[in-house]
Amino acid sequence: MAEKSNFPRIGFIGAGRMATAMIQALLRSKMTTADRIVASDVVEEARDVLADLTQVKVHAENKPVVDSSDVIFLAVKPQVMAEVLLELKPMLTAKHLVVSVAAGVTLTQLSAILGSKARLVRVMPNTPILVGAGAAGFCLGAKATFDDAELVQRILNTLGKAVELPERLIDAVTGLSASGPAYIAVIIEALADGGVRAGLSRDVANLLATQTVYGTAKMLLETGLHPAMLKDMVASPGGTTIAGLHAMESGAVRCSMMDAVLAAASRASELGKS
Repeated sequence: MAEKSNFPRIGFIGAGRMATAMIQALLRSKMTTADRIVASDVVEEARDVLADLTQVKVHAENKPVVDSSDVIFLAVKPQVMAEVLLELKPMLTAKHLVVSVAAGVTLTQLSAILGSKARLVRVMPNTPILVGAGAAGFCLGAKATFDDAELVQRILNTLGKAVELPERLIDAVTGLSASGPAYIAVIIEALADGGVRAGLSRDVANLLATQTVYGTAKMLLETGLHPAMLKDMVASPGGTTIAGLHAMESGAVRCSMMDAVLAAASRASELGKS
């Protein structure tokens, strides 16, 4: 790993939950230091929270971020992206790599405002980056270089796992992994509710449900097993698990999960067009 003093300076336009999670994960990984990260936000509360949690400098204006950064992460809501880009355009130089983490905003939309020479990357991360277990997809703009791709991949891999994809699939990433933590949280809550219904205390049910989901994901990642293989390993003939699976199929759980991903992906596309 390169010396921290040689690592590009990183700026965040927007200091909300995603930016905060990314900054905390970067600092925890020791890839860089707080004095080499800067952020901005129009909301005073967001500035104060980020500064308290990370000790990075957080400004009310965007110019100090642009002036002191090599890589600029755009962590603002899609609805205000155009306004932010118009402000940033005259400040940006050839040294800047611009990385958007806004759902639905395309590379074409970014370059339409920033210009065809801008070095752009579009990333869709998720909130488990906070604990170094994120999942992200990213795609490169026409002027992004191999070194740009390598840097973004390195940053994202420090925050979890990342895959480079064609841009047409980024909305699918949004629907699956970016929105996915909310789906899994509902599943964990439902499993715990089932445990309580069966007689467990709430604390015990929450612990067992959360650990079961964590352990299952860890097992699949580390063994390379297909989920269907793991399911079949657990479901013995005439046993308890197949009875539970039957009940899940009666409730159309698979269809509901697929519909959730498709609905979120569709909404991401809508946000980019609005």
